[in-house]
Amino acid sequence: MEYTSMSKEQLQAEYAAVSKDFEELKGRGLKLDMSRGKPGKAQLDMVSGILSILSNPDDCVVDGIDVRNYGELTGLPCAKRYFAEILGCKSEECFIGGNASLTLMYDTIAKAYTHGLLHSEKPWSKLDTVKFLCPAPGYDRHFKISQSFGMEMITIAMTENGPDMDAVEAAVKDPAVKGMWCVPKYSNPEGVVYSEETIRRIANLKPAAPDFLLMWDNAYCVHEFDGDFVPFPDILSLCREAGNPDMVFEYASTSKITLPGAGISVMATSVDNMKYITGLLGIQTISYDKVNQLRHVLFLKDKAHTLELMKQHAAIMKPKFDAVVSALDKEIAPLGIAQWKRPKGGYFVSVDTMDGLAKRTLALCKEAGVVMTGAGATFPYGIDPRDRNIRIAPSLPPVEELEQAIAVFCTCLKLAALEKLLAA
Repeated sequence: MEYTSMSKEQLQAEYAAVSKDFEELKGRGLKLDMSRGKPGKAQLDMVSGILSILSNPDDCVVDGIDVRNYGELTGLPCAKRYFAEILGCKSEECFIGGNASLTLMYDTIAKAYTHGLLHSEKPWSKLDTVKFLCPAPGYDRHFKISQSFGMEMITIAMTENGPDMDAVEAAVKDPAVKGMWCVPKYSNPEGVVYSEETIRRIANLKPAAPDFLLMWDNAYCVHEFDGDFVPFPDILSLCREAGNPDMVFEYASTSKITLPGAGISVMATSVDNMKYITGLLGIQTISYDKVNQLRHVLFLKDKAHTLELMKQHAAIMKPKFDAVVSALDKEIAPLGIAQWKRPKGGYFVSVDTMDGLAKRTLALCKEAGVVMTGAGATFPYGIDPRDRNIRIAPSLPPVEELEQAIAVFCTCLKLAALEKLLAA
């Protein structure tokens, strides 16, 4: 029976029962972490063969390049060819970085502020106002980058097909709007795959700012855990065809393919952008870790081999997501106090509670020993205007621990909803 249909007496009886459950859970002394989308130990163990794939000095020469030495600022040609096949772009459009694509994203924004981009009239730091479009719910680290540079973040509502494009197209008429964050496939946290129409409308944007920057974070490009690989269009080609060849910078990494602490990343952009940005990066660094780049190329081989590896990841991931969704379906769905997405890839389950419950639910979870991403994190400035979105990250705990954690979450959500309804 839905909570909103219950009488006050029924709500009070339910509150007493759920409170008892909550106290019992608190008494277990749990210490469970569902705060970030970290691969679990089984996934890390599965790919740890990469650590020993280079066994002698002769293995360290590829394409005539000794990877142990200086040079190759943009990355090994074989690593660029690998990512070009994954993303569908050209190898000369790829720059290979270290273990975190986030570093490359930060660097791109930082260069826009200190030096400006290819088509900037002046560095962004010299402008009175810089605005950035932030589809939300979205990735908290994107928003923190924007906030750290003092940008005015403009929230764009997410739909089942991606960002609200009517709102985006209206917003980019303002020359102070300098860019937009996007996670186009299995978006963080909702697991939305941008529709082809949405992607084409994005590629065909006509921003007033000549240096509008499309930050295309394709973090989950091969990360299906339920069903076959979903092909995805190459945003660089679409932007080029639309007359916006220099508008987009695309990012991806092996963080959730191999080892997050020892992976490689890619930044893909037009050849003209690449020439400009590497002129700046070449002052900052001589090159990223080419030994690790070679390890990854030898271990991952190509797209086909990578997709086979991702099926092994999926076999570990799917039971965890099933455990979360099944618990929500059983414990929460009949009560009418929340809705959630059913992703087929990525690393998160996004739950929207009744308005005003997210902060209280997560505070109760913490009290019962379950740590989750903070309420509001999926919105600019860390403020969810409806206090309702909660990001669940099922990947790290083993299934048995995850089942305990989601049981705590369901109990805490019930308790928060009952408190609100009884106080009304």
